[in-house]
Amino acid sequence: MSWAAFSQWFGEIVDFVSHIYDGLPIWALPIFLVAVVLVAISTISLFILGVRAGSQLRRAARADASGADLAGEHDYLWVFLVPALNEETVIADSVGRLTEVQVTHKRILVINDGSDDGTGEVLARISEPDLTVLTRVAPNARQGKSEALNDAWRYLHRVVLGEGRYRGWDPARVIVTIVDADGRLDRMAGRAARFFDDERVGGVQSQVRIYNRGGLVTVAQDLEFGVFGTVFQLGRTGWGTANMGGNGQFNRLAALDDIAVEDAEGRIGPWRAGRLTEDQDIGLRLIQAGWRGAQSSKVIIEQQGLHSLRALYRQRTRWAQGGWQVLDLLGPTARNRHVGFGPKLDQLWYLLTPVVQAWVGLSVVLSIVFLTTGISRPPMTVFIVVLAYVFSAMPGVIGVLLSRRRRGVGEFFIGLLLAHLYLIYSWLIYPVVYRSLLRQLTGSKSWAKTKREAIAPAEAGPASASA
Repeated sequence: MSWAAFSQWFGEIVDFVSHIYDGLPIWALPIFLVAVVLVAISTISLFILGVRAGSQLRRAARADASGADLAGEHDYLWVFLVPALNEETVIADSVGRLTEVQVTHKRILVINDGSDDGTGEVLARISEPDLTVLTRVAPNARQGKSEALNDAWRYLHRVVLGEGRYRGWDPARVIVTIVDADGRLDRMAGRAARFFDDERVGGVQSQVRIYNRGGLVTVAQDLEFGVFGTVFQLGRTGWGTANMGGNGQFNRLAALDDIAVEDAEGRIGPWRAGRLTEDQDIGLRLIQAGWRGAQSSKVIIEQQGLHSLRALYRQRTRWAQGGWQVLDLLGPTARNRHVGFGPKLDQLWYLLTPVVQAWVGLSVVLSIVFLTTGISRPPMTVFIVVLAYVFSAMPGVIGVLLSRRRRGVGEFFIGLLLAHLYLIYSWLIYPVVYRSLLRQLTGSKSWAKTKREAIAPAEAGPASASA
């Protein structure tokens, strides 16, 4: 690049920045200035987490090469909790795959939470000695996923550890694993044991992927989970602040016991009632209690994606509202003495995600309004447009390329293409942050269950096929 070309481009940038807010109403300036700061912080945060995630991936590769992550699973009792409400189309497949998980000590507890379809009949046809079906009926049934999991937690203590083969088993060596009814857990899930060999670890999250990638929307969801697990979660693992994601979530029973609370009915359990994202809530509370959270890059759990945009909006609205709910943990997080200054700032930033998204989204909407109405006319050149595109697209591109980890020129360009699909998808579902805020402000806590797709016989697990 010649000095003249550089001087011209630098001059364009200075001119653009100097006049970008010309003509804007005074009331709008703070909105845009704060948005710029938030975007800058987000970019810096992503860069730091990406570097740290790369370090974790290299560490996992060394452990895999040495076989270290395959050892020690026999030291633990693995208890799989499967909440099920009207899951007749997928429950047999999920349970069937859990029977194939290669761990020495195992129990499968399916919580039939008041199903009125054929879920109970499907489960009754499964002959598996490690399987127990806990049937909840009215008025206790259908009170929420937290309540169903708490019921299984109490049964685990009272029956599984209170009598029979596993009586008196140390809760520090019991790994409670949450598997959604559509979940397909890795047969080698016991590789998560290497994390729990550190007595400070209270939770480990599997890498979540989508198995029915039959369209652009489901492919985008797979990319979404891949980016979050690989970049954000792995980036926080070294700090011990990786959060839990529900499906494929491993928790040390002693850690769950440590954060158990009493609900309005006087019942004890780790999961707080009324939380729309009970996984996020419990992961944050484990960290606040001094336990460490980790993300596995090797253990995979697959689940169904949603082909319907309407269903996707409904699901993501519920998840986003859960993000607004956990803002009540800002204070405890700020006072948490178990993590250092840097990780604490990152935790606070993570909690503020819905606030940041809402603010930046507002600035984007105002930008469109001001540009289309001619209120603002910043100096635009081809170079400025390209530069703006690069900076806006770069975080998503880096995230997708890092999560895919494919080598070769062809794979690189495929990654670029998929990254732009991911960016379009991200903006497509962006409005859920406002829809969820409205629901939170109006006190709405109702939710609609995600409808499952029927599973093709060729894809079914052993129990599903026999059922």
